[in-house]
Amino acid sequence: MTRYKAIIAYDGTNFNGFQKQPNGRTVQDEIEKTLQKMANGKEITVFGSGRTDAGVHALGQVIHFDYPLKRPLERMRFALDTQSPEDIAVKEMTMVSEDFHARYLVKEKIYQFRVDIGKPRSPFRRHYASYFPYPLDLEKIKQALPDLLGTHDFTSFCASGSSVDDKVRTIYEAKMEVNQTGDELLFTFRGNGFLYKMIRIMVGTLLKIGNGRLPEDSIPTIIAKRDRNAAGPTAHPEGLYLFEVIYASE
Repeated sequence: MTRYKAIIAYDGTNFNGFQKQPNGRTVQDEIEKTLQKMANGKEITVFGSGRTDAGVHALGQVIHFDYPLKRPLERMRFALDTQSPEDIAVKEMTMVSEDFHARYLVKEKIYQFRVDIGKPRSPFRRHYASYFPYPLDLEKIKQALPDLLGTHDFTSFCASGSSVDDKVRTIYEAKMEVNQTGDELLFTFRGNGFLYKMIRIMVGTLLKIGNGRLPEDSIPTIIAKRDRNAAGPTAHPEGLYLFEVIYASE
């Protein structure tokens, strides 16, 4: 068996998330079906760097799988890319050692979150940016962002339903950019890992700060409370993108 690592992108609009489940269309299931066709009916299990929820997109999700034949990399990439559904793209393919694991060897992840703040909202962004129709003071958001940096217990930014006990994570980068026309925000978060719906809760909290419904210096207090109810709402999933996954070897 040859172990392949692939970087994939997908439009999450019509997926029930990445991970295989009994009901609903998933990215993992579609790729496994394609690989099974390519491998003459042999079942192949795909492992991802992590889950993404329904409606969430990926520009740089990483997967690995063991394939019964050793094929030229570009031929393998092209076959998986062209035979997968049109809302999945296979960007890059490499052969890796048998001890590589897409999930367990992750060092850092980068997520981006897009917010449409235009008036009126853009119908062309409805699946690709979360809409926020209320007034925003962007300086307040910029003031609050550095308080997310560092190593903290992020219990307040974790949705119920998480099975993870240790909620300590480190955020290395948290920034916001505004596009040239001033009608879209782009948040970028880089960290050693993120909790269930953590990015969406952080964005929801920052938007609440920008709207004046939370003070701009409230994030340290929210973190200290370790209480989900202390943070802001969970932003909608369509604005979230898994941008890049970084491994120790890189």
